[in-house]
Amino acid sequence: MDPKSGAQLRLRNVEHSILDLSHRIHANPELGFEEEKASAWLTEMLADNGFDVTSGVCELPTSFVARKGSGPLHVGICAEYDSLPGIGHACGHNMIAAMAVGAAIAAAEVADDVGLTVTVFGTPAEEVGNASGKILMLERGAFAGIHAAMMVHPAPMEVLEAQMIAASMFEVSYTGKEAHASAFPELGINAADALTVAQTSIGLLRQHLRQTDRVHGIVTHGGDAPNVVPAHTSARYIVRAANLDELRDARAKVYRCFEAGAIATGATLDIHGGDKPYADVRPDHAISALYRRNAEALGRTFADPGPMAQRVSGSTDMGNISHAIPSIHPMIAIDSLPAVNHQPEFTAHCATATADRAVVEGSLAMAWTAIDLAVDGAMRDRLTQKSSSAPGN
Repeated sequence: MDPKSGAQLRLRNVEHSILDLSHRIHANPELGFEEEKASAWLTEMLADNGFDVTSGVCELPTSFVARKGSGPLHVGICAEYDSLPGIGHACGHNMIAAMAVGAAIAAAEVADDVGLTVTVFGTPAEEVGNASGKILMLERGAFAGIHAAMMVHPAPMEVLEAQMIAASMFEVSYTGKEAHASAFPELGINAADALTVAQTSIGLLRQHLRQTDRVHGIVTHGGDAPNVVPAHTSARYIVRAANLDELRDARAKVYRCFEAGAIATGATLDIHGGDKPYADVRPDHAISALYRRNAEALGRTFADPGPMAQRVSGSTDMGNISHAIPSIHPMIAIDSLPAVNHQPEFTAHCATATADRAVVEGSLAMAWTAIDLAVDGAMRDRLTQKSSSAPGN
């Protein structure tokens, strides 16, 4: 039996368990760094299938590393499993986690035959927007020795290389001074006014931002009572740009808008976070081509990018992995339109028959791609040589 057939047969044998795992995670959404159930279920399944599992790596309690095989080419598959506040798995991380496990179990079946080592990286808190699981695990050495990395993300349409841009999330807080809002307003320092000035400044700034820049946020605290001058306000904002260099420029401009609020009102400004941003995704085109060939062999269809695909401009900490390791981050269709990612309606689509089909086919497409990387001598040599020449290796 050829390696790809062996991997497919192995996946078929565990398909029911993989889909059950996807549905369990979907039904039990957990926020970033709190994914205790999902992490436990994932590691249990991997351990039951012969993987050497280490939980809580890099001082992150809900992270894990699971490894099987002893071949010279080392492929990492990233699992995400955190949800969004209020709307659950509206980005389909239940599917991402299940596909990572399915791909790893399938590829590991033939790993020693083709010269492959497979590692699943349990990467918590992808949705937090700053200092997330992949970034911290990358910084702390978890990905050392990995030659290629991959994951597959659900979306309304099939996209081989989506435009995934850089992003920086940060918390803003203003501290002013309380006063009676009617009797002695002149004694107060209005922190809500400071935030209003900042938001107005950002609105005016948009004329001078690049078309690829994005600024969006929410007020997390706006005061305590209408008859008290607000002394404490806070907000959470994200700045995005096409790449890290443009992100630094856009973020500096936005920070000045928040500084303007403090200057105008006399409030004290504190900005927390934004120090470990998400990088733009740099896909390895050769690995992408292999994934496409394998996905198409399973019946997936990649149409020419239409307006919807072209305007996709999300962000992911997989971008940071792609700057360090040859990586891919394709999108797999679950036919959810008009529902799109981060909508409650998309959450519902991530536990349907169409989503289940995507989990199975995404798993196998990744497994076959990992096998291709191992058996293609030129590709294997490129990846291993690139790793050995990378700084710090």
